[in-house]
Amino acid sequence: MGKHKEFTGVVVSDKMQKTVVVRTMHLTKHAKYSKTIRMHQKFKAHDEKGIAKLGDTVSIMETRPLSKDKRFMVKHVLKKVHKVEVAGLEEIA
Repeated sequence: MGKHKEFTGVVVSDKMQKTVVVRTMHLTKHAKYSKTIRMHQKFKAHDEKGIAKLGDTVSIMETRPLSKDKRFMVKHVLKKVHKVEVAGLEEIA
């Protein structure tokens, strides 16, 4: 059996039931100019217990396909956020 992929990212959406959208970021070097570029990718991840909220840093792990888009599940929350800024308004959670 192969090793499952694991990523760390920030939750950018938690509007769906049992699903969160996680934005991961990695650095890569441009082939021609050798400049370091920040690249990001979004993954939909299964969150059975609903523990991950908007702005939290989470660890996600690859799993079998759970739906059309979901191929990852939330392993655990690394850092909770207490203050969220939404559309210019501040909310204190």
